Amino acid sequence: MTIIGAGERGAYYIGARMAEIAAETGFRIVSVHDALPDRARHAADHLTAIYADKGIAHTVMPEDGMEAAITDPSVGLVLVTTHTDAHREPVEIAARAGKRIYLDKPISVTLADAEAILRAEAASSPVMMGFTRRYEKPWIEAVDLAHKGRIGDPQMILLRSVIPYTRYLQLWHRNQSKSGGAINDKCSHHFDVLNWIAGARPVSVSAIGGRSGIFAPDPDAPPRCSQCERVCPYRRHQTLVDKFEGVGRVANDSWTHAHRIEDRNDNCVFLPGADIDDHAIISVAYENGMTACLFFTIFGPWAADQETLEIVGASGRLRMERHSGSIDIVSAHGHKAETVTFTDPERQSTHFGADLELVRTMRAFCAGATPPVGPGDGLSSLRMVHAALWSLRNGGQPIDPARVEDAP
Repeated sequence: MTIIGAGERGAYYIGARMAEIAAETGFRIVSVHDALPDRARHAADHLTAIYADKGIAHTVMPEDGMEAAITDPSVGLVLVTTHTDAHREPVEIAARAGKRIYLDKPISVTLADAEAILRAEAASSPVMMGFTRRYEKPWIEAVDLAHKGRIGDPQMILLRSVIPYTRYLQLWHRNQSKSGGAINDKCSHHFDVLNWIAGARPVSVSAIGGRSGIFAPDPDAPPRCSQCERVCPYRRHQTLVDKFEGVGRVANDSWTHAHRIEDRNDNCVFLPGADIDDHAIISVAYENGMTACLFFTIFGPWAADQETLEIVGASGRLRMERHSGSIDIVSAHGHKAETVTFTDPERQSTHFGADLELVRTMRAFCAGATPPVGPGDGLSSLRMVHAALWSLRNGGQPIDPARVEDAP
């Protein structure tokens, strides 16, 4: 297989997990391509070292040409983990070459690119998408319990995501045209979860929120954390969430030496030029009568309950806390209460073990299995992103996601 896009997600999360369990899956990463050749070289060296640590003699090679990396006859699976606005081209090349394709979320920034990706899949090769909650055991169990009637027919959903992801202002995500903003990069997960639970078409989305004054541009601030001596709770690689998620260090000096804003990973959160939203409250109505609310911000504090899912049914409710993995269930109109917990040691791995499960699912996908989530789900999620962004810009007015269009 080859990895197209040697950033944290492609090389240091998914690629690293692939190398770690290569004895189990048989996966061998042939090459890594990135628009920055030194980033591809560092990633290839990193992955080769993991293979060696696991007793596997295998060398991952950097590849300067994207098309050459994808069309290599020894490559059967292509991992697309580029910046979001660059997803379309490698997917189309891989589809024409008849490769299996893994596409990281979100599907794209524009609806036009998302629809092109669906056409590429329909014409040639299946595509597996990386909405990690579809591979994370507590989320799978919570949705399964709701679908099996443990709390009666589901009626309402509340997904609360109060996360300390100010990194979105420090990485390339700060540019709306490249990432679609935080509401695309992070909330695409959440919209996919809401759709997964509802099992119906969303017919109305409304949103309030936007950009707070917390990160007001400061033209006098140093442009990068590495050049700054201020006392700051947002210093890259030193925040609690960076340390918890294993990015409490610079992966390699490709980021340290990068000069372009979109290539660095320690831009100041107050650096002028960011144009993304940092919070929203989004309401969704579904065709089957279900209703949902997403309560989201990227300036939340580090806390054990920063992401929770609550589903209210006709005879009970369940509440899942992502960090602990526990599911609290009240059923039979309050006559029964229980807690489901997960002691899986793999929860200590990235995305609470979901990345390891994702890699195992890729193995089944390569053998012909249908993946749990694909580009059709990605397009549905993106339509909800666009609907929420439209509503934010239009005073909270509701809109049917099927009616949204790309901005001219």
